[in-house]
Amino acid sequence: MKDRHEKAKVALVKSQEEIKRQADRNRKEIEEYRVEDKVLISTKNFLMELMKKYIKPYVVKKIISENVVELELLTSLRIHPVVNVRRFEKEIREEKV
Repeated sequence: MKDRHEKAKVALVKSQEEIKRQADRNRKEIEEYRVEDKVLISTKNFLMELMKKYIKPYVVKKIISENVVELELLTSLRIHPVVNVRRFEKEIREEKV
């Protein structure tokens, strides 16, 4: 019985490692955001068809977790202010030389 238990344990560990490898394949590094950062919201999943890939910069109001933030949004936008970081990109600032 102990032999079967050990074999099952080894199989479970191997399965867990394979599942983690598959999941990590599609993950990207999470960029850190701070309060007052400006971000561009992706229009990918909006119901309306928009010509732009991202809409204007909005300010990060509160950090809820490492992958969820609350934004200062216009009420006319009609989306929830708590957004996953996959839904937006950090605004790129061009430095003047």
